[in-house]
Parts: sequence; structure tokens; C-alpha cells
Amino acid sequence: MQTTIQATAAATAARPGTALMSDSAAQMYLTLTVAGQLCGVPVLAVRDIMAAPSITRVPLAPPEVAGSLNLRGRIVTAIDLRRRLGLPMREAGAPPPMSVVVEQGGELYSLLSDAVGEVVPLKSEGFAGNPPTLDTVWRDISHGVHRQDGQLLIVLDVDRILAID
Repeated sequence: MQTTIQATAAATAARPGTALMSDSAAQMYLTLTVAGQLCGVPVLAVRDIMAAPSITRVPLAPPEVAGSLNLRGRIVTAIDLRRRLGLPMREAGAPPPMSVVVEQGGELYSLLSDAVGEVVPLKSEGFAGNPPTLDTVWRDISHGVHRQDGQLLIVLDVDRILAID
């Protein structure tokens, strides 16, 4: 099953009170979950969302690179967010990862997450810097945090996630 994020963003923006607003009001983010942690990526960075992609392993690639997949004839590098963030591998029998396709420098990359949520507006006054207790790996790839429905949402920086040494 493939869904385009543009349709989701358009539907969300059509709802009263959720239209794209200025920086001082709100920005739209796609929520996703990695090892139970709620995260968000800017919706404008997302190109596609796919369920259970078929991934081909790339020999000699860094451990964070799960492999490559084919998206309508384009080769897309798949990044396993669990590995990128130093988290344990998915348990045997766990549902397959969801693929959030993002674009950087004209290339497409797939961010493999445990689950994909919805497109939500995050008001700028709810943002805070990274807490000092946040693991350094998470601090290195995030813009900060946002309180969302009683839990902490980590706002991911796509450019930093894709900066693999």
C-alpha cells in the first residue's frame, strides 16, 4: 500500500484551524514512532509513505543503511532509524517498518520507522530546546522537543539524520 503525503497534507490543511501558518503560529509535522518514542519530521520534507518495502542489502554500507529500495523506478537508500539512533533492533515477529521517503539534495532517502502517525500542526510556543538529559545521539539529530498530547515529541532534523559518517 502506498500513500502520498501531499494528499494527507492537503486534507489536513483543509480542516479548520490546521492550515499552514506563519512561524509564530504553527508548522505541519508528520509524526512517527521509533522504539516507542514519538518523533516528528517537517511535512514539507516528506515525499511519500510506504508500508513494508522490499529492501535489498547493500554490501559494505554503514550499519545505519538498511539497504536500497525501488520507488517507481528510482533507487532509494533506506536508513534504519533504530540503528541510526543506537536503539535495539526490532523484535522477531514485530510488524515490518514503515518507510517515510524524504528528499535531500535531489536524492530520495527512506527513513524506516516502527509506525507512522498523522500530520499535525505544532505551535511554535510549544517548542523547547533539547533537554540536557536527552541522549547525545538524539541531541545530534534533533531540532528540539515539543509537548504533544501529554508526551514529548522529538523534532527530527532530516539533514542531520542523513549525515552518516
